[in-house]
Amino acid sequence: MNRYKTEKVVPYIILTIIGILFIIPLLWVLFASFDPNAQQALKMPSSFTAKNFTSILTDPANIRSFGIGLFLSFGQSVLVVVVAIMAAYPLSRYALKFKKSFMYTILFMTALPITAVMVPVYQLFLYLHIQDSLIGTILFLTASGLPYAIWMMKNFMDSVPLELEESAWIDGASVWAGLRKVVAPLMIPGICTVAIFTFSGSWGNFFVPYILIQTPDKFPASVTIFQFFGNFGMIEYGKLAAFSMIYTMPSVILYMFSQRFMSQGFSLGGASKG
Repeated sequence: MNRYKTEKVVPYIILTIIGILFIIPLLWVLFASFDPNAQQALKMPSSFTAKNFTSILTDPANIRSFGIGLFLSFGQSVLVVVVAIMAAYPLSRYALKFKKSFMYTILFMTALPITAVMVPVYQLFLYLHIQDSLIGTILFLTASGLPYAIWMMKNFMDSVPLELEESAWIDGASVWAGLRKVVAPLMIPGICTVAIFTFSGSWGNFFVPYILIQTPDKFPASVTIFQFFGNFGMIEYGKLAAFSMIYTMPSVILYMFSQRFMSQGFSLGGASKG
């Protein structure tokens, strides 16, 4: 009996410890963002103030970096979703000769580290004269995010019964109309999932914009956060925490907005009957 109780309690203890380890950094960010004298240690502020947030939001450079970050992330998300849907459709619906090999290639590319290709990519950008270009950066981010998006989108599309498309074809709909009016609406949870993963990965990407963009005025928020790490080890912890709080808002808002679509799931069992 004691052994049974121990086996039942130990997992909760381990999960509690892991939860505390995750909560402590979040508490530091929360407290430090309202502390005018924030330090590296976690402590309750002696007085709460919004001075750190005011300093961040009144700086035009910070506002510009947030705008550029949103432009890169939303641009990549839209392109990835559109291209992934079109690429996943034949993989899901047609019996292609080399489909299995192609899917394994996509799976391999999802595991390819981005650092392994940055040197030839940078050389390619120099050759095409698109270095320091936000549009060029979006195109590369889109290409790097497509393998995982295609793999996920294909699995979501497999869950949409082909009978629904066939009914639309009988009514005179084209393949594009069936994809747009039948398949895509039923894949909203999958589309939202891919969009959120893509946006989050791009929004937090430091390495790619730092390499491909040379002008400081074009840096997104993921790169400009370095401005709070001053010379000689002097770090503005309060402003850094406030910047981090604001920096997390787009991902949180996007997740909250898409949550109701993602929670719908697929209720296609009854839709394919009759």
